[in-house]
Amino acid sequence: MLTRKQLDLLDFINRRMVRDGVPPSFDEMKEALDLRSKSGIHRLITALEERGFIRRLAHRARAIEIVKLPESLGGPPQPGFTPRVVDGGRPDELPADARPVEAAYATELPVLGRIAAGRPIEAIDDTPPGIAVPGQMLSAGARHYALEVRGDSMIGAGINDGDVVVIRETSSADDGDIVVAQVEGYEATLKTFRRRGDTIVLEASNPAYEPRILPAGAVKVQGRLVGLIRTY
Repeated sequence: MLTRKQLDLLDFINRRMVRDGVPPSFDEMKEALDLRSKSGIHRLITALEERGFIRRLAHRARAIEIVKLPESLGGPPQPGFTPRVVDGGRPDELPADARPVEAAYATELPVLGRIAAGRPIEAIDDTPPGIAVPGQMLSAGARHYALEVRGDSMIGAGINDGDVVVIRETSSADDGDIVVAQVEGYEATLKTFRRRGDTIVLEASNPAYEPRILPAGAVKVQGRLVGLIRTY
């Protein structure tokens, strides 16, 4: 299953190799897909390689070889299943049994940077690539984004350093929710949210970290955890 961006990149590489005999440069790929960062191309290339569509060859410039193409790009149908290319969004109209169908779709969310799961750090917004997220993680009508986790303070909740968390944008939270909290206007951290009188407690899930107790006005909720993606 390919996201729309993955399919667009594979199509662009294939057309350029047919025309020129060599794959395009990363700058050309970035421009063709209208991405602001080459790191987005690196992620897409890695995803295509992991899915067996391309192969990177060592010690050669522009060393990309197309191994196979999906049927939508002229490749042969694969026995046993019908390939599905997933668009970077939800369909305009869903059938009556929308919930099971929706789960089969992937949506590409922006990875807006890194978030601390340890000491609070400034969230990094470097206009990075997107990541394909299963539709069942997302709520209809809500805005979502993804963040890469740095630190080990939430390991007790199953969130490890290097994981990507899927966040639903919201400015409110209930006790026990894991949230993206902005502290004093600039620091951002991923913690369990609790109210205690006129204060907010940002609680780690690792005994090595003490809870952080702050005035309610110093904490702004920017989103609530709704999913997690881990790459092995």
